[in-house]
Amino acid sequence: MSAHTQTAATRNWSPLYFLAALGAGGLSVTFFMYLMFWVPHPDAPVPVFEDLMSFFATSGAAGKFTVVFAMAGIAVMTALHISLMVFNLRQLAAFKKSTAYSALMGTNAETQLLAAPLAAAMTINAGFIAGLVFVPGLWSIVEYLFPLALIAFVLVGIWSFRLLGAFLARIFSEGGFNHKANNSFAQILASFTLSMVAVGMAAPAAMSETPWIVAASLTLSSFMMMTTVIVAAVALVLAVRSILEHGIAEEAAPTLMVIVPLLTVIGIALLRIDHGLHTTFDVHAAKGATFLMLTRILAVQILFLMLGMAVLKRINYSAKFMTSEGKRSAGSYALVCPGVALSVMLHFWVNKGLVANGVIEKFSTVYWIANTPALIAQLAMIALVVKLHRLHFVKGSMTGAAMPAE
Repeated sequence: MSAHTQTAATRNWSPLYFLAALGAGGLSVTFFMYLMFWVPHPDAPVPVFEDLMSFFATSGAAGKFTVVFAMAGIAVMTALHISLMVFNLRQLAAFKKSTAYSALMGTNAETQLLAAPLAAAMTINAGFIAGLVFVPGLWSIVEYLFPLALIAFVLVGIWSFRLLGAFLARIFSEGGFNHKANNSFAQILASFTLSMVAVGMAAPAAMSETPWIVAASLTLSSFMMMTTVIVAAVALVLAVRSILEHGIAEEAAPTLMVIVPLLTVIGIALLRIDHGLHTTFDVHAAKGATFLMLTRILAVQILFLMLGMAVLKRINYSAKFMTSEGKRSAGSYALVCPGVALSVMLHFWVNKGLVANGVIEKFSTVYWIANTPALIAQLAMIALVVKLHRLHFVKGSMTGAAMPAE
């Protein structure tokens, strides 16, 4: 990044640029889906380095390409995620000393700060995926890593609660919430952050064979899940009322689709919780029930995608905020999360829903047709990340426009 770009970034940075790091981390997960569902991993619930090497050695050209392509995608997107996290954490430190930070605090936009722990939770998830894929022998010590992962997510959860708690304590004690400026789904960012912590906390439940670790995972993730649902429900009701009265805030219009990643994360957390109940507590969930759950989640996601795309087209969002001539809004990075989340959810729906229930045969022609939308969504989001990165970083024209505070 040039000196000019760095200066502009320092001067105009917004906490919502953490969404750029979040999107890159999410894309690493989309590449992991290839390995999760296309590479055999009989000795572990997730594919590990040894599984990939064994599959690479025994498969044909297509299998070898899949492994190399997925590993390369994970490596590139994880590296991009880490570089953006380092950049944003440095900017956050400088931002807290600026007048812009003082102007942000005390407004509705204070909850934008929750984008930082949201991206940090993704860092832990992306790091674990990278470890599984690239570190030989990691699975042999994984039971020692699960408690450390839970501690890490607890710390991110505490960070999230401190930010959200400070905001809610101020609003509850002093009032001053600006309903007119709440004409978007920006406040749902808080619940998205909590859900990302919840899904991370649920991971040991799906993979550990140690009962106390599974129990701790189930307890912590369930607590965060319930908190997520309550915060999201309140934010959704308040936002819809304000949008109906004042219309959508144009810069924040992409938040209309934040329900999509929120539901994907919740869906994965529920799958992990079900797996932990099955392996440790002998509670068996019917495969048909899993299919219905995933189908219902996907249905709601499609509805919100349709709504969001219709509104974005109506207000001509692309021309206003996603061209060289238009304004820059850090909120544009919120467009990456829905596409990534849709791709991941489609992979689970096809494999844990259709294949698991015998509706379609794995690796059949119909199977690949069913996977096509997930692959298209992934490629579209990669292209979007490249476009946004060029507009906001490479050209040095970052303005850090944030979602309206007042």
